[in-house]
Amino acid sequence: MASPALPGRACVIPCMRYRDALAAIDWLCTTFGFERHAVHLDDKGQVAHAQLVFGNGMVMLGSVSDEPTPWGRLIRQPDDIGGAETQSAFLVVSDPDEVYARAKAAGAKILLEIKDEDYGARGFTCADPEGHIWNFGNYDPWASAA
Repeated sequence: MASPALPGRACVIPCMRYRDALAAIDWLCTTFGFERHAVHLDDKGQVAHAQLVFGNGMVMLGSVSDEPTPWGRLIRQPDDIGGAETQSAFLVVSDPDEVYARAKAAGAKILLEIKDEDYGARGFTCADPEGHIWNFGNYDPWASAA
């Protein structure tokens, strides 16, 4: 069977919600180096939909709403479920130590300290101010598959 994925683009895009999506966008861009691709506000000034890019990858996010969409009703915030997450994103970076320093300085909760892994990579895991988990490292799964 042929892959249904679009060629030449990142085809797996994590989606999440934030209670203060505008602040989260600023924090993610300043701290982790995301760039705003699109930010659409609703008539209440909340983020209806945002796209942030990181290299050739992307995350999509929006504001938690008192009147959630059908998709929004499927999503729970980390603080709704005891700080747990059921998935997280891994971002491949050239200098994990530099991202680690920025994350710590910005108040990220470091969940797994930066370290060298047995498989030759270096990385760490942290939570953003609303508890979403992010993993960073210089492990490039594309390079190891070659």
